[in-house]
Amino acid sequence: EVLVNAVANLPRLADFLEQLKVVLGNKPIIINSGFRSEAVNNSVGSSNKSDHRRGCAADIRVPGMTPDEVTKAIIASALPYQQVIREFDRWTHVAITTNESDVPSKSKLIIDKAGTRLYA
Repeated sequence: EVLVNAVANLPRLADFLEQLKVVLGNKPIIINSGFRSEAVNNSVGSSNKSDHRRGCAADIRVPGMTPDEVTKAIIASALPYQQVIREFDRWTHVAITTNESDVPSKSKLIIDKAGTRLYA
């Protein structure tokens, strides 16, 4: 079932990333991690409930922008993101809703050596 959902969600995620690219001034988006199989997800120590498992998340970098700048741009945009996380000041995690009809929660977090906290 996870794979079926991922196959349905990946085109939505790709469309979201294309919209994000426009928000970011058409800079290229480098995807560090998108859909993860169970084996890959386990190898990086992530939860099986990760949005990556459902094809709803990407960890991204944008040349010429810091992860904080990318995170701020996503937050300031009108894009329907479910979650954005500045992770270890190295990349930005962005997720869309699992179901297209769901209203995105627009959760904003920071994860680093100090732990997990709200993005402020």
